[in-house]
Amino acid sequence: MCRCTVSLVCIVFGMLWSCSTCYGAEQPNVVMICIDDLNDWTGFLGGHPDVSTPNMDALAGQGRNFSNSHCAVPVCSSSRVSVMSGVAATTHGSYELGPRYDELPALNDVPTMQRYFKDHGYYTLAGGKVLHHGFTGRLAEAIDQSLGREKGRRPKDVMNRPARWSGAWDWGRYPDEDTQMADFKLAQNVANFLDSDFKNPFFLSVGFFRPHVPLFAPPSWFQKYDIEAIWLPHIPSWDLDDVPKNFLNINSYAVAPTHAEVLKHGKQRELTQAYLASISFVDSCVGLVIDALRVSTHAKNTYVVLWSDHGFHLGEKKHWAKRTLWEESTRVPLLISGPSISPGTPCEQSVSLIDIYPTLIDLCGLPENKKLEGVSLVSQLEDSKTERERPAITSSYFGNHAIRSQFWRLITYEDGAEELYDHRSDPDEFQNLANDPRHESTKNRLRQWLPKSEEPEFRKKSEREKRLRK
Repeated sequence: MCRCTVSLVCIVFGMLWSCSTCYGAEQPNVVMICIDDLNDWTGFLGGHPDVSTPNMDALAGQGRNFSNSHCAVPVCSSSRVSVMSGVAATTHGSYELGPRYDELPALNDVPTMQRYFKDHGYYTLAGGKVLHHGFTGRLAEAIDQSLGREKGRRPKDVMNRPARWSGAWDWGRYPDEDTQMADFKLAQNVANFLDSDFKNPFFLSVGFFRPHVPLFAPPSWFQKYDIEAIWLPHIPSWDLDDVPKNFLNINSYAVAPTHAEVLKHGKQRELTQAYLASISFVDSCVGLVIDALRVSTHAKNTYVVLWSDHGFHLGEKKHWAKRTLWEESTRVPLLISGPSISPGTPCEQSVSLIDIYPTLIDLCGLPENKKLEGVSLVSQLEDSKTERERPAITSSYFGNHAIRSQFWRLITYEDGAEELYDHRSDPDEFQNLANDPRHESTKNRLRQWLPKSEEPEFRKKSEREKRLRK
């Protein structure tokens, strides 16, 4: 064989070896854990003094806790579409429940996170609620293996909800054992996979349903919380006196009860206990996954990212559930741990869930996806004090936005109304400073981040439209 031929063979072999190393067994794995409707009531975020989340707290201690993280849209399907596409609602047009990822024309050529990793050599698995409507239609090929999406069991009869409340807003000690819960079964399926000697790099997405309503959990989790001793949020009677009235009609089309209804029926303590019980239950499911990973052959080569799709009010701002632009509705847990991420202090810079996609691409050494609108968090993973210029932006229905910087929250509404809160002195957002001329420069600085253009709402049987028609 001539020297030219030998050289050519060596070059080709080197290219193939390099490719197999880049997209082969040495590539880090990803385990992404999505939790439904979990607000800041975790130990590592300090949102509730009584909550018990030892497994998530341990995970936070192993990597980086992004303590000022916010969703792109404060409702399930739109938030998850934003995370999986890495694109903001003002680009894809989904601001409410209704459209699937594959129905949105703006995302026709935007691959889901799972599809992108699969296209770059990863074996993809998904189980539970990851995308609100699942990986259906053209998205189905993004997933190599399903780990199941079993519906949670419900009692035959109403347990605790008052008459005329939505069927989703029931709660109670049901079923008897953890093993009967869909989330527990999913965690076991994930643990079984992690116990295998799988050789190729994998991207595993697992979506836990609790603490989403209805708030059913086995009795042992309710027993952790003394209903009479539970801390309840401080809710001043005057709290909404200084906020615009235009967005307060949200309860006319949201499925949640109003705060007045909760108080009328005397259900605040019961609902709070049920939410806390559901959080502790799902924390145990997270523990099953993390424990399985820890003792597996994948432990040293796997990134773990844990997040919730949006926050949740339990009476704060006289509101229940989600769909607002206040802190309790937008703030979410976001944890990232894995190879080269040293445990350290929380990152207090404001970040968005749409930053997850570009961050994982960077961590795994994949080519840049130019469709993404988020910003990689690798700099903050290396040093939690690294400053970010861009704030977190949350949109709720067309034309309404919250701009959250490290210390400030500016809310702007479609009709021009505004709210402004200084979180250094007012973490509960009691004092709206929007009309104080001393803060005009702060508002102007935050306003520059408002979307310059907005995709109109893709209206297809959204929850809001269905209820407004009634």
